[in-house]
Amino acid sequence: MTAARPTADAAQGHALGIDVGGTKIAGAIVDLATGALTARRQVPTDYERGGPAILADTRALARDLADEAQRLGLRPKSLGVGVAELVDRQGRVFSDHRIRWTGLDVAGTLGAVLPTVMSADVRAAALAEARFGAGRGLTDFYFVTIGTGVSGVLVLGGVPYAGSRGAALVIANSMERHLCPHCGHVTTGMVEDAASGPGLVAALGRGGVAEDVLAAATAGDQAALHAIDHATAPLGRVLALLADGLDPQAIVIGGGLGSAPGPYFTALTRAIRAGLWDGVPNPLILTQAALGPNAGLIGAACATVTQNPESENRPFHHSQPKGED
Repeated sequence: MTAARPTADAAQGHALGIDVGGTKIAGAIVDLATGALTARRQVPTDYERGGPAILADTRALARDLADEAQRLGLRPKSLGVGVAELVDRQGRVFSDHRIRWTGLDVAGTLGAVLPTVMSADVRAAALAEARFGAGRGLTDFYFVTIGTGVSGVLVLGGVPYAGSRGAALVIANSMERHLCPHCGHVTTGMVEDAASGPGLVAALGRGGVAEDVLAAATAGDQAALHAIDHATAPLGRVLALLADGLDPQAIVIGGGLGSAPGPYFTALTRAIRAGLWDGVPNPLILTQAALGPNAGLIGAACATVTQNPESENRPFHHSQPKGED
């Protein structure tokens, strides 16, 4: 399997890229040859508002970027959107965990701005890292993104593997037993509940956001360090199992929390190493993503021109009939 490549025309051009995550909706004009960004924009997701409001904000952001591109003399021909949900090979969203777009005319709404290609956000980010980031030069790697949620994807020859349904990214949503770090009570929940940003905040029990926990841990706060160990231990076991079963050259760790420098990455890599089979030496590379919070929107733009044998996505135009989304 060869690495995905843009078409000759697209390699010299631009596309709009938007990343719709659980915390923020970010977008920019993306240079498809270099991954460089112009006119980056960001608004809060506030996913509790529901799918129609998020879709309206995404369309408004796309329209703003298209207008800015015209003002700058750039001519993007497509819009790529990565969303923190399951997306099938035809670009249809088919889960409603946070971004509730099933049943909505996403294709028609966004295709009214530019021909649109939908991707799962983790596959978009992995594509960007393969092309411009930490995955460059690797024959294969496993990419995991950790932020408001947790998901991962195997990348082979520069191509993120979508799976038979487009669902090959759910790694932290099976039910597990968790030990409360405060009282010792055992509860049942998902790995994502513990390992994500909200889970990290809940484990410390002081409110705030994940960045506050990281700052406290960096300053030597033992409770914060314990909360990070509590968050990373179950995810480390999952990633170690995937590393043993898939034997990738590297695990690239991204997302807002996974890309943060300091104690979370240190604890997670320690947990992964501890879970690996020790029957033979494993030179597995554990590294952070290079593109940080921009990986998703860069990869979403690249997906609009990628000749990807693992995907059948085609740009959606605004003339697509309703009900096909």
